[in-house]
Amino acid sequence: MQQNQTTGQQNQMNVMPQPPTMVSTKDQLYLTDMLSWNLIAAKKAHFYAGFCQNQELKSSLEQAGQMHQRHYEKILQHLNQNAQPQQQPPLN
Repeated sequence: MQQNQTTGQQNQMNVMPQPPTMVSTKDQLYLTDMLSWNLIAAKKAHFYAGFCQNQELKSSLEQAGQMHQRHYEKILQHLNQNAQPQQQPPLN
């Protein structure tokens, strides 16, 4: 029990107050995957909703597709906000 409490305290101490200014290659690949997953899920939900005869199921698929579209757009929004180049002081 004592070890679990110590581990929990160490995890809390490692929380970053803000995201790093650099994105690693691994992070970039993960972000690309997240964008792809959400875009594909949105497209598939919309596609399959077009074949539904049951209006309740069709509505649920459209809602799921819209949710994935919102997630896709939100990820892009975060990436675009943080893509602004940092101003560096002139070298003298």
